[in-house]
Amino acid sequence: MTSVAIAQKNKIHPHKFTLWVAIGSILMMFAGLTSAYIVKRNQANWTSFEIPVMFWISTAVIVLSSLTIVAANKAFKERAIGKYRSLMMVTMVLGVLFIALQVIGFKQLWDIGLTLQKNVAYSFLYVIVGLHGLHVIGGVIALVVMAAKAFSNKTRVYSAVPLEVMSTYWHFVDVLWIYLLIFLLLIK
Repeated sequence: MTSVAIAQKNKIHPHKFTLWVAIGSILMMFAGLTSAYIVKRNQANWTSFEIPVMFWISTAVIVLSSLTIVAANKAFKERAIGKYRSLMMVTMVLGVLFIALQVIGFKQLWDIGLTLQKNVAYSFLYVIVGLHGLHVIGGVIALVVMAAKAFSNKTRVYSAVPLEVMSTYWHFVDVLWIYLLIFLLLIK
């Protein structure tokens, strides 16, 4: 290999670099929100709340979806396209199920009176978990695009980069959800 080829091989792909910059930005946003939550928690009118059971179930679903996208990545690299397509569809369905379970959890909170107007604690909960939900919706949209490409009959370059970028993002929203759940449990 020439020195140019070696240097090119050692560079990070521009899409991966962009993803890591975006992840850094998202992390800073959630760090700011969770920091503000800690500060506001010391207000006299702060009210604690219980995490709905649906949030626990949704956690299991999103962890399972991370496992299926790992398997999809492996199947893609082994060129087992049928298996890859199935696993991408399962991951996409699990992503949609996660969102549905989160909505059910929020409905349960709303039904017991934890509304945005009642207390700043509830507003923080809705904003923090809601923003995470928006990021998951973005991930599900990307999963839909990846699944559509998996079933496309167009001739294309067989590159793992889009799947690797999608997998990294999906694992990120998974880990972020686990962090937020633990944070909300410990910082009441």
